[in-house]
Amino acid sequence: MPLSFNCLQEEKPGEKWKALFDRTWPHYKTWFLSEGYMARKGYLTSASQLAYHMPELVPVYQQLMGLAGDGDLEGRFLSMYCPPAYMTACSQVAWSRDNDISLIRNYDYTFKMYEGTMLYTNWLQPVMGVSDCTWGLLDGMNASGLAASLTFGGRRVTGEGFGIPLVLRYVLEVAKNVDDAIKILSRVPVHMAYNVTVLDKSGLYATVYLSPDRAPVVLHIPVATNHQLEVEWTDYASLTGTIERKKLLEELVASQVETEASVLTKFMQPPLYNTNFDKSFGTLYTIMYKVQSGELEVHWPGVSKRQSFDDFREERVEPFSFQGVSEGS
Repeated sequence: MPLSFNCLQEEKPGEKWKALFDRTWPHYKTWFLSEGYMARKGYLTSASQLAYHMPELVPVYQQLMGLAGDGDLEGRFLSMYCPPAYMTACSQVAWSRDNDISLIRNYDYTFKMYEGTMLYTNWLQPVMGVSDCTWGLLDGMNASGLAASLTFGGRRVTGEGFGIPLVLRYVLEVAKNVDDAIKILSRVPVHMAYNVTVLDKSGLYATVYLSPDRAPVVLHIPVATNHQLEVEWTDYASLTGTIERKKLLEELVASQVETEASVLTKFMQPPLYNTNFDKSFGTLYTIMYKVQSGELEVHWPGVSKRQSFDDFREERVEPFSFQGVSEGS
């Protein structure tokens, strides 16, 4: 089966977003109700928590609700408050050297829950990023010159808070720089452990370790994989190679001979690049956000696409097929 990647531009919520929602909602509905209807928070709780923690997003949320049909279940899902647990295995680095300032990352996850959509919106400010849960973001960049990317934090703990894709959307809609992003990430609760790396056009970067059961940890380091201060889930760490991947990223950053281009090449090779699709942790794309110029590059083996705030092209690509992996596997 082919991997699809769609690039869509829609300044304000409208028919293009509605088409994305209609296409993905059956799958998200099954996932959202996988633990039962009563396992998820009610609409009033979900909406009120969104309004309290991310008030600037409320007008957009209400517009999306209308496009989705104003249903109770749709509203609970779109709030992304206390959703079911999910895990990814990603690698990311904030590169700032020799006038090259970029956020580079691999997104490793199951293709069964992959939207494969890049959205260019102008809700609160222009934002380009890879969509998740129809309006959250896995990674992205705004016109102010701030980029952000997420990885799973490698801890089993869950709690009351938001799914990180919506928090990432909020950061990129509201923040202008790394300091703004850190303030947001330090106050908005999350429901699972995540690592978020942020980079702005000045070259400043930070990685924030988030968890629902302890205070955020802000580190001015440029790399993140799938553990935090230490490995707390040994089996998961072994499965995903998080220690090995982080060590490699640290070596690349420390090296005096590596360049932005050579680091990007390393992301397309093992151990950063992963083909373990049967275990739901294959690399679905590699992306580089160039924050000073407002450009990005999406890469797959033998295929790449470039986009920018000044020249964004709506298109669909199918960069490769999953050989020997069925949708029901």
